[in-house]
Amino acid sequence: MAVREILQLGNQKLYQKSEEVKKDELDEIKRVIDDMHDTIMDFRERYNFGRAIAAPQIGVFKRVIYMHIGTSIPIINPRLVDMSEEMMEVWDNCMSFPDLMVNVRRHAKGKIIYRDPDWNEQDLVLGGDLAELLQHEYDHLDGILATQRAIESKSFALKSEFDKIKEKV
Repeated sequence: MAVREILQLGNQKLYQKSEEVKKDELDEIKRVIDDMHDTIMDFRERYNFGRAIAAPQIGVFKRVIYMHIGTSIPIINPRLVDMSEEMMEVWDNCMSFPDLMVNVRRHAKGKIIYRDPDWNEQDLVLGGDLAELLQHEYDHLDGILATQRAIESKSFALKSEFDKIKEKV
């Protein structure tokens, strides 16, 4: 297990589409998941945020998301389905640009179907913060960053300025 370097905005590798995990790659992927855990925990200590990370953010171009929201949830080969027509507007942050907030639109509800590390099929119903979070991470698997989903040209704020705005509300 190791803390991996997180690719940062401007690194062209972040725009690369990831490949599906094959069942015979599970041993290797379990090691990657361990590294994703260590990396997200290290990031949280330094930046005080971070609930999930996608494998491409650490330079592994496989369709894997690791989410840690009180419990660890490794997500292999996810598929988003039944996404609502209803959209929500959110200010998105990202480990690949920790000092930048981006205003984006995401589906308000949906479902994600995936494999767990034992190759069993699982699913999660998505709504609210969970819907936003997993759509963000899923985008990473397709080489899409929140900056590409910005609602308009004024949809960006430095985290320090965004925090000031939140304090006034």
